[in-house]
Amino acid sequence: MTAPAVAPAGHELLLRLAGRLPDELLWRLRGWVAGGDRAAAGAVLSRTLLRQRIGLTDEERGLLSELVEPESPTRRLVDAVRAGSPPDPPSFGPEEPDLAAWSAASVVAGEAGALSLAVRDDGARVLLVRGADRPHALTGSLQRLLRVHGERVPRVEVWAGEEPPTPYHEAACAAAVPLWTRVPVSTA
Repeated sequence: MTAPAVAPAGHELLLRLAGRLPDELLWRLRGWVAGGDRAAAGAVLSRTLLRQRIGLTDEERGLLSELVEPESPTRRLVDAVRAGSPPDPPSFGPEEPDLAAWSAASVVAGEAGALSLAVRDDGARVLLVRGADRPHALTGSLQRLLRVHGERVPRVEVWAGEEPPTPYHEAACAAAVPLWTRVPVSTA
């Protein structure tokens, strides 16, 4: 399996781990997944899950198995990660949009499949995007944009799955300030 083919699984796993992994690490892992660095993302993520005793659901373990290369020495760590369930969602507050957020809106508006952008605050700004044809690539682009605007640890969550968002992301979206929504095209 090539790096681009594994990017959706890595992206989905990191999205599900939002709120359970430190943001300082999460944005780097998302950057590696967006850039196709499967080896670094898989090795660091597996070791972090073990070190911090973060458990995974069966579905999350499957996503980790897709991320870690079959011949990698890290492969043995996948089975060592403990079983767990996602925590209950925390409460969030809104964040006032600024130049960085509005710049992100112009990037998201140009992304195929993007449906909406909102911003929330859980002690720091987090951009929430619903929909994208290539969520891992959009995440990488938005993280770089936030870094240019001075964010030391950019926080971006792009949910593009066909399944409903996790309770964590539902709570995050409910507390966020909407910035942009794609206007549906009428077929009259």
